[in-house]
Amino acid sequence: MVDTKTSMGKANLDVLADTLIDLAKNDRDILIATSDSRGSGRVTPFAEKYPQQIVEIGIAEQNLVGVCAGLASAGKKVFAISPACFLTARGLEQIKNDVAYSNNPVKVVGISAGVSYGSLGTTHHSLHDFAVLQAINNIDIVAPADNYETAQAVKASIDHPRPLYIRFGKKAMPDLYDVKPVFEIGKAIQVTPVRDEYDIALLAIGETVAPARDAGRLLEAKGLTSVVLSIHSLRPFDEHAVLDAVTRSKVVITVEEHSIHGGLGSRVASLLMEKGLYRPMHIVGIPDEHIITGSQTEIFSHYGLSAQGLEKTALDLLDKGTK
Repeated sequence: MVDTKTSMGKANLDVLADTLIDLAKNDRDILIATSDSRGSGRVTPFAEKYPQQIVEIGIAEQNLVGVCAGLASAGKKVFAISPACFLTARGLEQIKNDVAYSNNPVKVVGISAGVSYGSLGTTHHSLHDFAVLQAINNIDIVAPADNYETAQAVKASIDHPRPLYIRFGKKAMPDLYDVKPVFEIGKAIQVTPVRDEYDIALLAIGETVAPARDAGRLLEAKGLTSVVLSIHSLRPFDEHAVLDAVTRSKVVITVEEHSIHGGLGSRVASLLMEKGLYRPMHIVGIPDEHIITGSQTEIFSHYGLSAQGLEKTALDLLDKGTK
């Protein structure tokens, strides 16, 4: 049995609030706007400390994005915080036109993303956000994996010159890094030690990086080497890091809490095809079906997004790819 235990941190949303509280004490231009979601967005402490720097729009995502675009156009550093499932569906036209097309550097924050709402079902899942936002010009896309990446992403977002979407789940996340790496929007981070060659490349985004890292540990116990990348930025996309990891590996697995269509896996597959680089590959995500209802953990387990599920996928892919 491999020990996959690691130190646990907070929910990334709590780190978002903590970081903004710290930054806002010296910057009155930092504002938060929410759609009746200060509680679920964990920004109640921010509201209590800086009541003049938070705007409650109510359950009106389109209006939320429009108001934030106006505030950003006036020089405010504004975070539009709302559940990702509604923000990137109901508010999509405003994200496209008022934020991206109009080049207003709003920080669009999708909370409780992926299947974080669990048993509330499909209406509350955001499995489309990467796909629709990648199809819109001029908005960067970031999904931090742990507390460290979250704090660094929020700090980097303050003066980020372009519109930005930041995606968060709800649960407490394990710490991924003993030694804190340099964080830069658009630059992937290698979670595992650097080697000349690997058996498996595990390329993951957001909160699926932790099970990918744990799968790497399970595979290591079987004598297999893996490279695990935290691709926290879907745009700008770190093509160099992906191509380097894939070139050194026998097989490739992408991992995301998103539809298998239009997310990280599609982006990696497109890149490899364009570069003429072939490796046996599998996209692990949510398939094109009416998905099961259950907790986030149960959904992850069912669709192979757990460490054990990813280990099995890697072993099967290696077996097929080497025949």
